[in-house]
Amino acid sequence: MKFTEFYRSCRLKPEFTGGHLFPGRLAKALLFLLIIFSVTEGIKAQEKITDPVSFFGFEIGADYHLINYTQALDYWRVLEKESPRMFLRDMGKTAEGRSQYMAIISSPENLAKLEYYREISAKLALAKDLTDEEARELSKEGKAIIWIDGGLHATEVVGSHQLMESVYRWVSSNDEETLRILDDVIILAVFANPDGLELVSDWYMRTETPEQRTTRDIPRLYQKYAGHDNNRDSYMVTQPETENMARIMYREWYPQIMYNHHQTGPNGLVVFIPPFRDPPNYNYEPLLITGVQTVGLAMHNRLVAEGKPGSGMRSVASYSTWFNGNLRTTGYFHNQIGILTEIKGNPTPVSVEFNPDRQLLSVDIPFPIRSGVFPFREAIEYSYSMNMAILDYASRYREILLFNRYQMGRNNIQKGREDNWTVQPSEVKELKRLVAEESTSTRGSGSAQSSSRTRGIPAEYEKYLRLPENRDPRAFILPSDQADFPTAVKFVNTFIKNGVTVHRAVNEIEVNGKRYPAGSLIVKADQAFRPHVMDMFEPQDHPDDFQYEGGPPNPPYDVAGYTLAFQMGVEFDRVFESVDGQIEELNDILSPPSGTIKGSDTKAGYILDHAINDAAVVTNRLLAEKQKVYWLDKDITVDGKIYPAGTIYIPSSKTTDGIINRASTELGGDFTSVSVLPQAEAIKINPVRIG
Repeated sequence: MKFTEFYRSCRLKPEFTGGHLFPGRLAKALLFLLIIFSVTEGIKAQEKITDPVSFFGFEIGADYHLINYTQALDYWRVLEKESPRMFLRDMGKTAEGRSQYMAIISSPENLAKLEYYREISAKLALAKDLTDEEARELSKEGKAIIWIDGGLHATEVVGSHQLMESVYRWVSSNDEETLRILDDVIILAVFANPDGLELVSDWYMRTETPEQRTTRDIPRLYQKYAGHDNNRDSYMVTQPETENMARIMYREWYPQIMYNHHQTGPNGLVVFIPPFRDPPNYNYEPLLITGVQTVGLAMHNRLVAEGKPGSGMRSVASYSTWFNGNLRTTGYFHNQIGILTEIKGNPTPVSVEFNPDRQLLSVDIPFPIRSGVFPFREAIEYSYSMNMAILDYASRYREILLFNRYQMGRNNIQKGREDNWTVQPSEVKELKRLVAEESTSTRGSGSAQSSSRTRGIPAEYEKYLRLPENRDPRAFILPSDQADFPTAVKFVNTFIKNGVTVHRAVNEIEVNGKRYPAGSLIVKADQAFRPHVMDMFEPQDHPDDFQYEGGPPNPPYDVAGYTLAFQMGVEFDRVFESVDGQIEELNDILSPPSGTIKGSDTKAGYILDHAINDAAVVTNRLLAEKQKVYWLDKDITVDGKIYPAGTIYIPSSKTTDGIINRASTELGGDFTSVSVLPQAEAIKINPVRIG
């Protein structure tokens, strides 16, 4: 209860006025003293918080010093005990078996109602079964949920260390701005790569001579399996850390803003901050694009106001919002404002380079910086300022932020329920070609088209951007009888891990005259996270982007494709009508249906179709147990079925039988047992090792 509410409630109660014994003025005076005492005691409690120097022996951001994950977590546990503003949550295990922790920070009053505010955030993000009026009321009642992480790329050490410093300040500061933010905002502070933080900090600090310490030349990956590409995993969610973070962002907490700290800054500048350059992904809601720009500009504005020069935007770097897959960018396809910064800084001091072109004031460089040494501690201060800019924005525009998240989800649901067209660059290019062609053919007849920039092209041409055959699908169906259905199951599991709703046919269903067997999987477009659905199924159509007409191209920031349905080779149908009937919503990750082992009871061996991706898993399990595995070099026919060259043959043994039985159950693989050896040449497969 806030003090104003407490005061009003006390004013009406006889025990606080003494019935007829105490006049109103005395009651007010007593309440005033109570308030002063409470505030004073609260501040005293905050004064007891252990500062970083007392705990570590040096300030966070001191030259030639790094802190590892174990030390950072020990410090956070101390802060959790000392401060009523914070508690820790174990998000799950990392690839190396550590617990990945998240600090949840807010006012004590908010922490007492965390589940209540989490549910509000979820309802607004998913936008299901809500009216606009209900959403507005929830937006008034809810708190902004803001995710701030650090250390995803472990050698980019500013990110992890700014998080340690920021958490200390949030739980210890009693200035007016911090207290307002803690009243309005719930902060989720996350070490994005604990294993990497431990490795890199230990590697750096192993050298006794401080000036010789370096974060370079680390002998192994700083994420066990993906290394630097842990920031290309968010669309597929293969790593445990990615799954931990996706669960928090898209299945539990649904933060409206996520801030992903990275390095390093552009040449001649300190830090890149959004807005980003073109193009955005065409599946986004407009409010997502303007939201990213608005928050980014608030960050620039705070740095400038605090006298911190050297921030740049748009043209100073190649970063964009086009592609899926990053920890930051996957959020865009969930209507989440994602902020990336790339800042200079290292415990072994670095410098801002002298770049004459970046000494000029411009709309993309509002406050140029002079060249010179840029201390590690200064990078921490810049980072804290940028954190506070986001939190201040979220506090001041809390209701708008929450309601806009709902609006984006609501609009996506509506798009998925009706005919909708996403205009693509190739369609615009073709339309312009058509207009030019028709304009040329009509000049001779005296009906030349206007070339006026203000009048544009005649409106009747717009129909070419709304052709029926180019409308967006309302659903995608993955038949359960496709050859490699276990891979289709893995594919839809990436959706489920990322909070996308998936359905399954309970019985056979018919859609647009085609029958789909029971177990077929359906991903509908009428859901809040529709942009992610479309981006995972539909081909990408990146616009031409040249420095000038006829000139060299501006390469996209990430040249890889992210249409996962194509990459995984799953079979699916695009559906342009609603999918109803006997279907069920899936609530958690799927296991593939158990496979079969059919054929002869007298087993000489097993046949396995190489077209199934998990055939490689089965092969490696067998080889690990020193079992024989062969590839057949030509087609064979078994029980009337033709198996192509490359089919896998596995001689039977007691060990082999057990491995295959388990693989059929766990992986969903289908095997055929044969009583005689296949009449074909075979290539023996041997274990291989990379490196």
